[in-house]
Amino acid sequence: MAIREKLAKYFNRLHKIFAEEKGLKGRLGNIRHLLTGNALTSLLGLVGFALTARALGPSEYGVLALCFTYTSAIERLVNFQSWQPLIKFGAQSKSTETLASLFKFGLLLDVCAAATGCVIAVALVWAFGPLLGISPEMSGLVTLFCAILPFQISGMPIAVLRLFGKFRSIAYGQVASSIVRAGLCAIGFAFGGTLQEFVLIWMAAHIFGSLNIVFLSLAELRRQGMLASMLKAPVRGITAHFPGLWKFAISTNLSLTLRSSANQLDTLLVGYLADPTAAGLYHIAKRIGRMTLQIGDHVQAVLYPDLARAWASGAIEAFHRAVTQMRVLLLGFGILLVGGVYLAIDPVLRAAVGPEFEAAGPLVVAQSIAAAMTLYGTVTRSALLAMGREDRVLSSALVATIAFHGTALALIPRVGPMGANLAHILMAAIWLWMMAVAYRQK
Repeated sequence: MAIREKLAKYFNRLHKIFAEEKGLKGRLGNIRHLLTGNALTSLLGLVGFALTARALGPSEYGVLALCFTYTSAIERLVNFQSWQPLIKFGAQSKSTETLASLFKFGLLLDVCAAATGCVIAVALVWAFGPLLGISPEMSGLVTLFCAILPFQISGMPIAVLRLFGKFRSIAYGQVASSIVRAGLCAIGFAFGGTLQEFVLIWMAAHIFGSLNIVFLSLAELRRQGMLASMLKAPVRGITAHFPGLWKFAISTNLSLTLRSSANQLDTLLVGYLADPTAAGLYHIAKRIGRMTLQIGDHVQAVLYPDLARAWASGAIEAFHRAVTQMRVLLLGFGILLVGGVYLAIDPVLRAAVGPEFEAAGPLVVAQSIAAAMTLYGTVTRSALLAMGREDRVLSSALVATIAFHGTALALIPRVGPMGANLAHILMAAIWLWMMAVAYRQK
C-alpha cells in the first residue's frame, strides 16, 4: 500500500508538471517524435541483428561484431563531435553570417576527422591488430569495414537539424536508414549470405545512414536560405566571433573520447581477454541492454539547445526548472526499464536470436542498470555544458573511465563478459556522482 501511495504521488507530480509548463510540453512533443523514430529504429535494428545472427551463428557473428566495434571505436575516438560547440555558440549567434561561418567551421572539422579516422583505423589494424583482439584472419574484413569511416560526417548536420528544431527529420530519417538496413539483411538471410557478404551489407547500410542525415541538413540549410552563404562563408577569425570556441570544443571532445574508450572498446576487451564467442554474446547483450541510451541522446538533443539559450539569456530559474523536470522523468523511466528487462529478457532473446544466445540474459540486465544510470546523467551533463563547465564534465569522465578500465581488466579474465558490465556500472556511478556535485556548486 505504501508503494502504491508513493507511485500515486509521483504520477500526480508528473501530471502537475505537464499541466503547468508550456516549455516542457514543447520539449516532450519533440522528444515524442524522436522516441517514435527511436522505437521504430530499434525494432528494425533488432530485426537486422537477429537476421544476421541467425545467418552467421555466434562465432562468425562475433567476428562481425568486432568489425562494428572497432570502426565505431575509432570514429568515436577521432570524430570531433562538432555538434556540441556548434549548438552552444550557435544559440548565442546574433546574425546568419556568423552562424553560417560557424556551420562551415563544423563541417570542415567533421571532414578532417572522418578522413583522419579512416587512415588511423587501417594503420592500427595492420600494426597492432592482435593486441586489439583482431587476428590475422580477421584483419582483412576489419580493414574493409574501415571504408565506412570517411562517410561518418554527422556533427554539423546534427547541429543544423537540432538548432532549427527539425526533430522529425532526425527521427524519421533514422527510420528510413533502418528500413534499408533491415531490407538488406533480409536479402542476405534469404540467400544464405556468407560472413563476407554480410560485411558488405552492413557497410552499405552504414554509408546510406550517414549520407542520409547529411542531405537532410543541407536541405534544411537551403530552406533557411543559408546553404550558399555557408559554402562561401569564411572561417578565418571564427574564434573572434565566438571566444572560447576551441577550448569548449577540445574539452567536450576529450570527455567524449574518454567515455567512448569504455563504451566502444569494451567488446574488443572481451574478445581479447576471453574469445570471439564471448564477444558476440556481450555485443548482443550490449545492443539490447543499451538501446534506451538513444533515449538519452534524444533528450539531450531537445534539451541542450533550450538550456544553452536559457543560460545565454540569463533565464536561470527556467534553466534549473527544465533540468529538474527531465531528471524526474528519466529517473522514473530508468526504474521501469530495469524492472522490465529483468522480467522479459529471456523470452525476448529466445524469440529474437535463438536459444544459443540465451546466456546473454544476465548480461542484458546488468547493461540495463548501467544504461539507466547513464540515462539519468545525460541531463546533468547537458546542464554543465550549457553553463560553460566543460572542465568538470571532462574531469568526471576521466576518473570514471580510469575506474572502468581498471575494473574491466581485473574482472573479465575472472568472470568473463559480466566483468565488463560490472565495470560499466561502476563507471556510471562515479560519472553521475561527480557531475551531480559540480551541478550543485552554483
